[in-house]
Amino acid sequence: MKIIGIDPGSRFCGYGVVEIEGSTLTHLDNGVIVPGAKRELAQRLVYIAEALEERLHEFRPDVAAVEETFVHKYAKSALVLGQARGAAIVTLARAGLEVNEYSPTKIKQAVVGYGRAEKEQVQHMVKILLNLPEVPEENAADALAVAICHGHGANVPMKMGSR
Repeated sequence: MKIIGIDPGSRFCGYGVVEIEGSTLTHLDNGVIVPGAKRELAQRLVYIAEALEERLHEFRPDVAAVEETFVHKYAKSALVLGQARGAAIVTLARAGLEVNEYSPTKIKQAVVGYGRAEKEQVQHMVKILLNLPEVPEENAADALAVAICHGHGANVPMKMGSR
C-alpha cells in the first residue's frame, strides 16, 4: 500500500510518500511545494493543486492522509490554512483517493509516542523510522509523519524501512 501524507499550507505544503509492504515501511519521496509568497492566494492554491497532481501521477498512491487544522491565534491565518487544506483535499479526492485526516496530537503520538512532542522530535523519529540519511525539512517531515500515522492505523505491523 502506498500512502501520500500531506502537511498543508498556503506558503509551504509538505508531502511525503511511503509504502507498506508486509511489515516494512519504505520511504519513496518527500518534499515541499512552494508556490511563492508573492502570488495571490488563488494562484498559490492552483500551484499547490497542480504540483500535487504531478506527485499523484508519479507515485500513484493508494490512499491519502492529511493533517487536520490546528487552532490558530489569528482567524485569518486559520482561514488561509483551511483553504490550502481544501485545495489539497479536493485534488486528492478528484484523483479517486480515500482521504483520511489526523490531528497533530494523533500524528505525534503515532510517530514519537508522545502527543505533545516537539517538531525536532518528529523530524528525528521520521528519519529513524524511514532509515533516511538525513533529517527531512520540517514540512516534509510532518507530511511523512502523517503518512506513517495512517500506516500505523491500518493495523499493519511496522518496522524500519529498507531505504
